[in-house]
Amino acid sequence: MPLNDKEKMVAIISNGIAVFSLLQERDSLPKNTTMYDFILKVIPENIKTELSIELIDEVFQYVTSAHSS
Repeated sequence: MPLNDKEKMVAIISNGIAVFSLLQERDSLPKNTTMYDFILKVIPENIKTELSIELIDEVFQYVTSAHSS
């Protein structure tokens, strides 16, 4: 069963958060790059209609709580 666009978006956001965190730890991000800016750059245009700040926040909260358990 193929993923729908919202499921793809959640996967990409989750991956974007992980990559952002790694780059931030290594001090490899351009100055003043926020997590939101970074994620916006990695989202493919064809599924951007599914993107919202609320979804990014929800995925971030879930990933953060899952890793702290």
